[in-house]
Amino acid sequence: MSLVQSDPKIAELIAVEQRRQESTLELIASENHVSKAVMEAAGSCLTNKYAEGYPGHRYYGGCGNYDQIENIAIDRAKELFGCQFANVQPHSGANANLAAFMAMMQPGDYYLSLVLSSGGHLSHGMKLNTSAIFYKPDHYELDPKTETIDFESVRRKAHEVKPKMILCGYSAYPRTIDFKKFREICDEVGALLFADIAHIAGLVATGAHPSPFPHAHVVSTTTHKTLRGPRGGLILTNDEALSKAINRSVFPGSQGGPLMHIVAAKAVAFGEALKPEFKTYCQQIVKNAQALAAALQKQGYRLQSGGTDNHLMLVDLRARNEAFTGADAEQAMEAAGMIANKNAIYNDPRPPKLTSGVRLGTPALTTRGLKEADMVTVADLLDRALMGKDSPETLAKIRDEVAEFCKKFPMPH
Repeated sequence: MSLVQSDPKIAELIAVEQRRQESTLELIASENHVSKAVMEAAGSCLTNKYAEGYPGHRYYGGCGNYDQIENIAIDRAKELFGCQFANVQPHSGANANLAAFMAMMQPGDYYLSLVLSSGGHLSHGMKLNTSAIFYKPDHYELDPKTETIDFESVRRKAHEVKPKMILCGYSAYPRTIDFKKFREICDEVGALLFADIAHIAGLVATGAHPSPFPHAHVVSTTTHKTLRGPRGGLILTNDEALSKAINRSVFPGSQGGPLMHIVAAKAVAFGEALKPEFKTYCQQIVKNAQALAAALQKQGYRLQSGGTDNHLMLVDLRARNEAFTGADAEQAMEAAGMIANKNAIYNDPRPPKLTSGVRLGTPALTTRGLKEADMVTVADLLDRALMGKDSPETLAKIRDEVAEFCKKFPMPH
């Protein structure tokens, strides 16, 4: 029985959501549009099977095909990132981080990360997260002048705290990460280096951003975002002892059976990412981000750190209008057919539910085929939406323009 026949309400909501995605501009930096092939794997009969354990060592029978699929995903991940070990089972980036923490530290150990309000992630030490409940985070900061990583702050904190691990990689950081400098500081204090490259994984895999290897002891990532795969996690390392600890920490440490339909979709996405056209795609992501950043600066917006080196930017709205909040911008943009998220900027005086900024990214737009010249159009539409945020008529008119603009850029198929 088809979904339409079995559950017409859910089928209709999925159809409505598909139309929403097709007719809007996706500017959330952590989102993307996967290929039809990835969706086919994710929606396959593989969802029916338990496959607890690892290839060749399962706790259920009938896993021969699953062993082959997982091995393909592992081999492709290792080739993609140039490393010796990959665990493809984590259900999400946060799950991958939890397993990595378990492999590298004991409960109560100290580690360093970037404070959440300056671009860190909730799984890097937010007080309600397991990363702060079971471990002890301390934080380094951004340089107030450049709004980039303050390595003197990292070094000072490292020598003061003597952490077991230092974490780099962020959810809202628009500049290149200097993994080598982080490793040097780790070596000074005997700490492990953990790189969470969830946002930049696709860029790393294609050389559009420097690789954390050989500097990082452990690397985690999501498999969506710039990697353009299904929603899931991945852990990488070159250290044999850590690889065994990581495997134990994923299963049975923090997860039961892997989602094998998602592991298959990861394998498909890794295969796509190994093709030459994916490198061109990632280069275009960066070109588009820099073009959008320049267009917004021309409109009078201030960008944190003055621009971007990767796929995202943090826009300080107050430079355009002191009264603008990130919450205002998010709502106005959505009403006008552009999807983004409010985001704190460095030293933001406003609370997290309001913020003074928005985070914008170009992975999804680039997937649809937009180029640098189109970013100027996007910036103009965005600015008009913000300036007309109090006029439903203005926003509805822009929404129609956006929908018409989107017709030129079909979704992947």
